[in-house]
This record gives sequence, structure tokens and C-alpha cells, in this order.
Amino acid sequence: MKYFHSDEFLATFVPILVYWVYSGVCMMLYSMSFVRCHRLHPEGDDTENVVAKSEVIPVVLLQQVIQATIASLVFQVDSKILVIFSSSTLTIYLDFLLSMNEVSNKILSTNSLSILAHLQITSKDIVAITTYPPPSSIMVQAGQILIAMLVFDTWQYFMHRCMHHSKFLYRHFHSWHHRLVAPYAFGAQYNHPVDGILIETVAGALSYFISGMSPKTSILFFSLATIKGIDDHCGLLLPWNPFHMVFENNTAYHDIHHQLSGCRYNYSQPFFVMWDKILGTYKPCSRKQRLGKGLEPRH
Repeated sequence: MKYFHSDEFLATFVPILVYWVYSGVCMMLYSMSFVRCHRLHPEGDDTENVVAKSEVIPVVLLQQVIQATIASLVFQVDSKILVIFSSSTLTIYLDFLLSMNEVSNKILSTNSLSILAHLQITSKDIVAITTYPPPSSIMVQAGQILIAMLVFDTWQYFMHRCMHHSKFLYRHFHSWHHRLVAPYAFGAQYNHPVDGILIETVAGALSYFISGMSPKTSILFFSLATIKGIDDHCGLLLPWNPFHMVFENNTAYHDIHHQLSGCRYNYSQPFFVMWDKILGTYKPCSRKQRLGKGLEPRH
């Protein structure tokens, strides 16, 4: 029962809740007439998609079950590693206290109160020290999130590109995601399970471990990554979208990748475009007004 009130539980399931809430908001916005001029796809364009929306939902749910299972295992492994390292540090610290205690007894008297008695260290304190490290400052957490973003992007770029350049991997796994020629919000995590694990789940695990973030910080990071992934697939280029003000990698940029003529470009996702620029797969996009009925990404 303790697990259901933990940061690990929230870090596992909050991003899934965020996925369906935010994608629902995006789908609702997409259906409204006042945003029609900001759509990347005309009405009826989703007929180009090879898979129906009713088929997308169960596949996304399956990926999220797999994702939650692996996330739970990752947090268990991380807690064990934390206890091992913290226990080692605590052992050194207690050895120091014991030596200081012996010195104090010799200097003061054998009847004097010991340092350990003053400290009143109990087994509960040891568990608390080894299980719950002190919270990081906001600046440290911000740095950890930035590192996680860079790790996440790096893994996704190279694995994503590998999926496209290997005929076997593309045909059997990654081609599922490209059945959505005109992507939409809740199709962001429509992947073959193997593709989802290799590109997204492993990227998340590496980002978590390498950045050194806590489960509490990871709630924010994984929710942010989830929202950004949905935003890149939602088909709406809204002028007041804060993501589009900060990141060049946006829904129009990623939409180029989903087009048949652009599928060998713009592999970067979901935050930066640095690897595309460095390795020659960058294809900038412009938007052309489609006779008052929306925007058309051009490259």
C-alpha cells in the first residue's frame, strides 16, 4: 500500500494520465472552428492514415502498460542502488562517530554520555537516511531536467534513425507509427511494442539514471516529455503555444518527418534539433496558408 502513495507511483502513472488529458484537450481544440486556420491538415485528411482511430487506442494502452511495468522495475532497481550507496556512506559515517565516541570517553570519563546517545540514532533513522536523500534545490533539479532532455533526445535520434535505415526494423516495427501520415494528438504513442520500448521507454530510463534526478523530479520531466510528444503530433500550430516559442522542434517540424517525402529527415524528437543539424538530416519547414482553411507545412 505504501507504493501507491509514493513518488515512484506518481512518476509511473501521472504521465499516462497527462497523456490522455492533454491529448483530449488537443483533440477538442482541433475540432473547434476558431483554430481552423492553424491546422496543418485539412478536414478529412486523416483518411490518408492506414489505421483507424479506434485501432490506435488499444495499441497506445498496451504501450502504456508496458511502459508502466518497466518504469516500476526501474524505480525498484534505482531504490536498491540508492540504498547500497547510501548504506556505504552511512557505514563510514557511523565508524567515524564510534571512533569519536571512544575518544570522548577517554578524555571525559567512562561514565560520560556518549556522542551516539546524544544523537539517538535508531534503525528508523538509518532507513530514512538510506531511502530518502535530501531534496535537491530548484537549480539542481533544473540542471537534471536539462541533462535528461539531452540524453532523451540523443537516444531517440540515433535509435529513431536506426529504425528508418534498417529495412527489417522499419518494416516490422517502426512502420506502425508511420501509418499515421496525418498525425493527431492521441496517436503520439501509437507504436509497435518493440518500437515503443527501444525508442521511448529506454530513452526515459537512461534519462532518469544519467541525470540523477529523484522520482519526484521525474514526475515533472516525464510529464513534460509526454506533453511535448503529444504537441508534436497534434497537427495544430497555435501562435500562443509556449513550446513553439522555446523549441524549434514543433508540430510542423515533426509533421515533415511523417510525410512520405520527408521521412528521412527531422529524426530529432521531442525537444531539440541539434542532431539533425549536426548530422545533415535537418530539413527546415515553412508554413503556407491553405486558402484560409489552415496551414500547410512546406520543406
